[in-house]
Amino acid sequence: MNNKELSKVLSKTLFDDYNLEPLASRMRPEDLDEFVGQNHLIGEGKILRKIIQSDNIPSMIFWGPPGVGKTTLARIIANKTKSKFVNFSAVTSGIKEIKKVMQDAEESKHIGIKTILFVDEIHRFNKAQQDAFLPYVEKGSIILIGATTENPSFEVNNALLSRCRVFVLKELSSDDIYKLLYRAIHDKKGYGNDKINITDEELMIIAKFANGDARSALSTLDMVISNGEIASDGIVNISKEIIEDCLSKKTFLYDKDGEEHYNLISALHKSMRNSDPDAAVYWLARMLEAGEDPIYIARRVTRFASEDIGLADTNALNVAINVYQACHLIGMPECSVHLTEAVIYMSLAPKSNSSDVAYIMASEDAKRMLAEPVPLIIRNAPTKLMKDLDYGKGYQYAHDTKEKVTTMECLPPSLIGKEYYIPNTLGNEIKFKERLEVIKKWKAEHKKK
Repeated sequence: MNNKELSKVLSKTLFDDYNLEPLASRMRPEDLDEFVGQNHLIGEGKILRKIIQSDNIPSMIFWGPPGVGKTTLARIIANKTKSKFVNFSAVTSGIKEIKKVMQDAEESKHIGIKTILFVDEIHRFNKAQQDAFLPYVEKGSIILIGATTENPSFEVNNALLSRCRVFVLKELSSDDIYKLLYRAIHDKKGYGNDKINITDEELMIIAKFANGDARSALSTLDMVISNGEIASDGIVNISKEIIEDCLSKKTFLYDKDGEEHYNLISALHKSMRNSDPDAAVYWLARMLEAGEDPIYIARRVTRFASEDIGLADTNALNVAINVYQACHLIGMPECSVHLTEAVIYMSLAPKSNSSDVAYIMASEDAKRMLAEPVPLIIRNAPTKLMKDLDYGKGYQYAHDTKEKVTTMECLPPSLIGKEYYIPNTLGNEIKFKERLEVIKKWKAEHKKK
């Protein structure tokens, strides 16, 4: 038998013996002890664990990003409470399907069987569909567990939301996902019956690439192993090159929790500050192609818009916020073009750090002088007692003046004359500088009178 024939035999043995279910499905935890992550909810003594252990399950909403265990938790709850579990998709189901499920739940209730109705992507249901659940939730025919990646305050009807407890599930850490991958390699439900040669470092590469999504990580591991090199002794050898090929990205050059993460965001920030759009777009691409969260980059661009551009171009912040919203709505890879638009705009915009410098200077004084009283003249006086204590006495209402400005001092006495905002001489800030000079000159002249 030649090497090619041997490889075919070993490959057939390795993969044909497996359940045809995806690895993510085979490795789905069956109880809380196998569940990874969400310790703030299901750790020892935590609220959701107590609820499950007491078998006093209310209707609830699981809110969190994809792949953090919303469906798995619902199944564990159903198994623990010996309830009938109905998986319901908001994408493929309508009012007719809802009524059928509700009828079945009513019949089950009569013979003492609880029904847990798990509704994935509940935010996709319209108001009428969500309202159809209400009477059955109210009378206890069903225990509703909804899963959503969107804020339920905006996406779930108030009437239904008020009858559910909301639990926020957090994105899994790289360490959490590494544990899942390690278990998949050694557990018989995964690849425990086979010889897989993969290092901890390589597992961590896959874990970090997953961006907190356990399902994505397990699917990637499945693909990596299926593309592994099978030796004559049946060992499946995995290398960084194989992982890179499967991910189509050089993920091992980028550690999102380590120094390179901060090096690259620093390079992006400083390229925009130096008005270099080509460099800025390059560093942006380096981060996105390595699997960086676009929302993280959008947040940093938003900070840049005020820290380094500020009043020189106040539209920069509008651009940054709009791009942040676009990234949130459509995600990668589509939002790469929005981020590119943003970093080019930031690079070419006039620069001013006067707002940032003003706050830094003011914060230093604020920290040193936390007890400085608010001048009586600018205090509110909503009660007679406050008026008797001279709160608001002598207050000058700027809108009543021709110039819309007064000589009233608003700083504490110990800081009178202190200047924090020193305008730059680029973009819109030229106008702000001119306006501030006019105001200061007017105040100086009228204080002498």
